[in-house]
Amino acid sequence: MSLLSCRNVDVRIAGIRIVDQLNLDIKPGQFWGLLGPNGIGKTTLLKCLAGLDEPAAGQILLESRVLSELPRKLLALHIGMLQQHTVYVFDSSVLQTALTGRHPHLAYWEREGPMDFEKARNALASVGLEAFAERSVTGLSGGEARRLAFAALLVQEPEVMLLDEPTNHLDLKHQVEIMHMISARVTSGTHSAFAALHDINLAARYCSHVVMLFGDGEWCAGPSTEMLNEDSLARLYHCPVERLESTSGPRFHPAPRQG
Repeated sequence: MSLLSCRNVDVRIAGIRIVDQLNLDIKPGQFWGLLGPNGIGKTTLLKCLAGLDEPAAGQILLESRVLSELPRKLLALHIGMLQQHTVYVFDSSVLQTALTGRHPHLAYWEREGPMDFEKARNALASVGLEAFAERSVTGLSGGEARRLAFAALLVQEPEVMLLDEPTNHLDLKHQVEIMHMISARVTSGTHSAFAALHDINLAARYCSHVVMLFGDGEWCAGPSTEMLNEDSLARLYHCPVERLESTSGPRFHPAPRQG
């Protein structure tokens, strides 16, 4: 069964066509990458998949249920979204912020228990922030704030992770660690992920499937091994691309322009 599906979905923003007639099935064990140039509408599509915005036409389904008909608290038990930008303006500790991921699991007025604190501390440890637990979020660097936001998503434990540029502001070490954690969670077989990415090679290394947005509503989707090639990437980014083979699979780079 698909965890999240699109059925003939049209997405628009300010009259601009992002996708037309999108049909997609995000299944357990799949890690989808969403690729496209800046401003093409990746964030807009992610917000529709999260139920934050309505599609112009068609239906988005959580398993077999129409997304727009479900209450937000129920959605938060199944879908979690990492937004593109992470900015903390209100004073709170790093641990308390990580604990916000447990809110969908708590009844109204219920306080976090020992298990919730354990999950939050484990998530902070997984992103290297265990020593920051009592520190204020307002003093975090951009990369530290990004890792904290991802930790809160881990604490939420959604079946579907929607991630808008999850490696934004991260150095190479933390990029690889975050992508590896997403991949490990997905390959457990019960979860899935759908991530907007700018780095083609991260998609090639970690994603089982990709969606490409070309503009004017045009898109294509499928297994990464079939979709990622010089011609499709050159069309996507309006730039010649060359393929290089590595021990862990193909890598793609801008090709030298002729003339």
